[in-house]
Amino acid sequence: MPGALCVAKIYSKYKSSSDFSGLFYLNLFSNLFTVKILKGIAVFLAVIVVLAYTFRYEYLFKGIAKTYLRGENSATIDDGGLFPSHTVIAGTAKPWQKDENYNKKKLPEKLLRDLKASKTASFLIIKNGKLLHEEYWDGYTKDSKTNSFSMAKAVTVLLYGKAIDDGKIKSQNELYSDFYDNYANVELGKNLTLENLAKMEAGLNWNEDYKNPFTPNAKAYYGNSLAEAVFLKGFKEMPGTRFQYQSGATQLLGFAVRKAVNQPLASYLSSKIWQPLGMEHNAEWNTDDNGMEKTFCCINAIPRDFAKLGQLMLNDGKVDSLQLFNRNFIQQMRTPTKLSNEAYGMGLWINQDAKYKHYYFWGLLGQYIIVVPEKQMVIVRTGSYDNQPKDKKGRPVQVEFIVNQVADNF
Repeated sequence: MPGALCVAKIYSKYKSSSDFSGLFYLNLFSNLFTVKILKGIAVFLAVIVVLAYTFRYEYLFKGIAKTYLRGENSATIDDGGLFPSHTVIAGTAKPWQKDENYNKKKLPEKLLRDLKASKTASFLIIKNGKLLHEEYWDGYTKDSKTNSFSMAKAVTVLLYGKAIDDGKIKSQNELYSDFYDNYANVELGKNLTLENLAKMEAGLNWNEDYKNPFTPNAKAYYGNSLAEAVFLKGFKEMPGTRFQYQSGATQLLGFAVRKAVNQPLASYLSSKIWQPLGMEHNAEWNTDDNGMEKTFCCINAIPRDFAKLGQLMLNDGKVDSLQLFNRNFIQQMRTPTKLSNEAYGMGLWINQDAKYKHYYFWGLLGQYIIVVPEKQMVIVRTGSYDNQPKDKKGRPVQVEFIVNQVADNF
C-alpha cells in the first residue's frame, strides 16, 4: 500500500491550500495510480484464464456463469434449459387414471412440514396403478419439467438392459474394451465389464464430490466434452472388488450403450421406454457440446412421467400386456449387492432394513422415484433439498421417513 499512503499524504498537504498546481499533480498521480491498479488486475485475470485453459479447468467459467451469475450456489432442478439437449419424444399419451379418492385426503402434518422445509416442488402417490395424490409448491405444476439428476443413472441401466434384449450387447459381462479397444491396454481397465459399471464397482480414479469445483463431477456437468471428462480417468483398484458410487461409471456405461445401439440415447429412450409407457410429455436429455447425453444425470421431465418409470419397475418391466423388459434383468436391478452393503443394486438404491422394504431412483437435491412393493405404491418427490442427512449406508434418511408416512396413512 505504499502508493496509497503517498496519495493520502499529498492530499493532506494540499486539501486546504490554494495551490491549484499541487491539486493538479495530486489528481494526475491518483489517476496514474488507479490505471496501474487496473492494469495489475487485468494481468492477474489474464494469468488466471491462461492457467485455467492450460490445466483444463476452463469449464469453471461456464459453471460460474450458470450458477453464481444467476444468483445460485450450485446446480438446480431448473438447469435444463441452460445446456444443449436431445428431445425424448413422447408418442400417444396415456394419462394416469385417477383413484376414486384422488386428493381427498391431506398429507399427514408431519410429512407436510418435512416436504415444505426441504423445498419440495412436487409430491405424487401412485397406488395400485392409479394416481392417488399429487401436490405442487413454489410455482411448480404438473407440467413443470425438472432435472432428474442421478435418477437418470437407473434409466441408463434400463437402456443397457434393453440393448442386451435387442442383441446389441452380448451380455452383462461383456468387456468394456469390446467397445473401446484402448481399454485392453490399460492395466486394471482391461478387466472392466459393463456389469461393473452398472453396479458401481468400476474402480475408477474418481472422487464423487458435488461441492468441489475442481473434481470430475463439475467437469462432466459444466464441461464441453464428456469424453474428455471420463475417458481420461484411470483406475485405482481392480474392477469388481469394491462398491463406490461414481458418476463417471454410469457415463462410461452410457458411451458403450450409445455405441452399441448406434443412435442418440434420447432416441433409444423414446422408442424403448417413453413411447411404450405413454408418457404425457416430451423430455429433454442434456448433452455435452458434442451431442453425447449426460447419462449420469439430467433427464428433464414432468413428475407424472417420472412416476411411470417407477410403475414399470413395480410391474416387473411389464406395460399393460407387453413384457417390455426382461424380468430377470429388472429383478437384478433391484437386488442389493454384497459389495454395496446391501444398499445398491444396478442403478437403484435399496432399503431392505426398513419397516416397509423399498427401492428407489435417487438424484441430487432429493429427486426420488420410490417403489414400495408390499403396498403397490410408487412415490415421486422432486425439489431442492441440499445437504440431505444420510444413514450409515449412505442413503438419504428422508426416503424412509416418506415411505413410512405414506404407507401408514394411505
